Amino acid sequence: MKKVFMGLLVLALVAGLSYWFFPMTIQAGLKVIKTKLLDQRPHYNVADRLNQFGDVAAERLRPYFQQAKLDFPPLALSLLAFKDTKRLELYASDAQGSWHFIRSYTIQAASGVLGPKLREGDKQVPEGIYQIELLNPNSLYHVSLRLNYPNTFDQQMAVRDGRTQLGSDIMIHGKNVSIGCLAMGDEAAEELFALAAWVGTEQVKVVIAPTDFRIKPASLSANLPVWTESLYQSLNVELTQYPPVAAPLQGLPQVSTRHLN
Repeated sequence: MKKVFMGLLVLALVAGLSYWFFPMTIQAGLKVIKTKLLDQRPHYNVADRLNQFGDVAAERLRPYFQQAKLDFPPLALSLLAFKDTKRLELYASDAQGSWHFIRSYTIQAASGVLGPKLREGDKQVPEGIYQIELLNPNSLYHVSLRLNYPNTFDQQMAVRDGRTQLGSDIMIHGKNVSIGCLAMGDEAAEELFALAAWVGTEQVKVVIAPTDFRIKPASLSANLPVWTESLYQSLNVELTQYPPVAAPLQGLPQVSTRHLN
């Protein structure tokens, strides 16, 4: 009986170790494979990328700036992204600080629903006013611009709610796949990447809103945090700086049922 008991104990230990050890081994192996694959890809810096596609991007962009009667490249940029219409609008500043519409892009993919990002893994595109903190010339999604999410407001609201693990690495990038990022397609990503490099990331603002509050009332659904009202008010005020561009409203999803004053 003692031998049988010891045999069962050994089997149990082996089974337990297999359950815990091998998944970790598999995950570690996959991580090593991913690292090896990344190491085999070409490594670029920002200047390399501008040498690759900067001239072509400038050729595509320059007519839009000429139409707006602005210098190219401009002094400052703002990117306004609207989640319900999957539309990103590019604005540039003149010497007096006034904003002028340049062109719009279709957002190829933006995961999640209307409402702010609350935690890591919720696949939400954040909502708020952000800066570009990094240009990544070696993105898995061609090239990318990383936002400073979570910003100060996001962090303050997380403390208020008692939330942790807010997530990070929110990008504007190429391709057409999104897990909380704005996927613009490669050509649009090249233009935005090049513009941010020419202007300087500190001169680029990104505003992400559930809808265009300039042409549609700001509103709040019942299942969103109470502080979303304050967030949408600030987005509403921010958007008033930019002359609105006419866009069809028919068939757009509703942001909420309760209007904000």
